[in-house]
Amino acid sequence: MIINFDKTEETRLPEFKGGKGETIARMRVDELGKIMYGRLEPGSSIGFHAHETNSEIIYIISGKADFLYDDGTEEAVSGECHYCPKGHSHSMINNGSEDLVFFAVVPEQ
Repeated sequence: MIINFDKTEETRLPEFKGGKGETIARMRVDELGKIMYGRLEPGSSIGFHAHETNSEIIYIISGKADFLYDDGTEEAVSGECHYCPKGHSHSMINNGSEDLVFFAVVPEQ
């Protein structure tokens, strides 16, 4: 199956998972998981949340992401990937001066 995000409706998710600002996303969602091409404007974030039934893989396309991961922090830049396994928690923050563009996969397990 080909997913063309250019032809997928853009969704704006205010304060996604308790974060700040909006998560701007184009998504494919079904019972097996979520595939998302997303963007966070400077100062926006996805709130801290647990992955109890799934994991999440986030690939940074452009910009810089700060991740709160379990009890620590990590930084990822363009070309790097953040992985949050099932049973762990994280948050993604755009503390940079440009949009943070990312691709995320959340497979249900």
